Amino acid sequence: MKRKVIATLLAASMVMSLAACGGGDAGSDSTSGDSGSSSDSEADSGSSGGSGDTIRLVNGKIEVDAQLKKLAEMYKEETGVTVEIESMGGGIDIQGTLKGYYQADNMPDIFVNGGSTDFGNWEGMLEDMSGEAWASDTDAAYVDEEYGTIGFPYTVEAVGLAYNADILEKAEIDPSTLTSPDKIEEAFKTLDSKKADLGIDAVVGYCAEATNLYWSTGNHVFANYIDGGLDREDTTYIDMLNDGGKVDEERLTHFAEFVGLLNQYSDPALLVSGTYDQQILNFASGKYAFVTQGSWIGATMTTDDAEAYEAAGNFTVGMIPYAFEDGMDTILTNAPSWWSVFSDGNAEAAKAFLQWCSEDAAQQVLVEEAGFISPFTSCKYVANDPFAQTIVDYQAAGKTSAWHWLGMKEGLAQNYTGQVFNDYAAGNLDTDKFVQTMEQVIQACYAN
Repeated sequence: MKRKVIATLLAASMVMSLAACGGGDAGSDSTSGDSGSSSDSEADSGSSGGSGDTIRLVNGKIEVDAQLKKLAEMYKEETGVTVEIESMGGGIDIQGTLKGYYQADNMPDIFVNGGSTDFGNWEGMLEDMSGEAWASDTDAAYVDEEYGTIGFPYTVEAVGLAYNADILEKAEIDPSTLTSPDKIEEAFKTLDSKKADLGIDAVVGYCAEATNLYWSTGNHVFANYIDGGLDREDTTYIDMLNDGGKVDEERLTHFAEFVGLLNQYSDPALLVSGTYDQQILNFASGKYAFVTQGSWIGATMTTDDAEAYEAAGNFTVGMIPYAFEDGMDTILTNAPSWWSVFSDGNAEAAKAFLQWCSEDAAQQVLVEEAGFISPFTSCKYVANDPFAQTIVDYQAAGKTSAWHWLGMKEGLAQNYTGQVFNDYAAGNLDTDKFVQTMEQVIQACYAN
């Protein structure tokens, strides 16, 4: 990888318009830039930040803004080092914003990267953290073959079709049997016929709004086409995609048929123009049996939507695979994004803070309060997040696929495929036209 020149960064930032995993996930369109404090001592972490230093962290998961600011307060109390937390969410293009910061000589010391495309924007500009103690305590670091360990993992997340176990039990549906499109369609029909008895508004909470939720459809839902049912090391479909935008038409057709089921059984009030907040609140309120979001929504259900979730009985949740082909029995798990250290910033103090974040005091907050699934083997805490046990169970059973959508061409979801999902949901495309249009726009993106 070669260092990008300033002109390239400027051009790219002008073309782009964050996101949830744009690097991360998102529950809001706002940015939170309040400063907070940080934790573990410089001496303990072996770095030389020094009392009185200030570092800035750009976070891509606005739903844990409060917890990160608590960490910052803890860290300042221990070390005197101020950690300013700048959280971005929803419709913000994080990488485009960061490129603007670079142009303005306003780069944060730590910032989020969502995968190879994001990391490629900062070639030669990131600290190699291979020598940090945390790097030998996890298998989830982002490691570049040329530049070393340049991504700090802060959580593991899962993408699957989340469900309300209480509703499925009332409908006498065993989620472990839902490993084929026919079985899932049968379950959807059963649930739809019992909506009044079950007290639900719709079978599925699925939203294909294109402006602010392109990351949900174009990244997380489409991720199942790329990786669903595959071994973790299998990169067949992301490799095809990155070879000029090629797709497997048969597999994409099966995937499209499954998305058609989501369209058919979704809440029509949400499908085309709903918001993330509405989607999660309605699921937390027990209005849907399924919802097309990943494990990150647990944090929202137990904080912002806690009152509604409690009123709905604090129901047990789980996940089934997006089984668009027979026998698919994996959910997708990965570090959704990583924190990187800018080499030209306050790098030593930044690395000291990240080392502290991997240790006991910070892990307790990140796991028990932010609901993160720890990527660190030494962590003794288990998340109280509704989805934590589901992820642990799938991992223990070896029923996980990786996710490689982070390696798609930058802007593919935001500027191309998100709109195709929206048009399909709106009824402007049938299944065949969805496949054809998807293939055309993907090829157009890669041609550009």
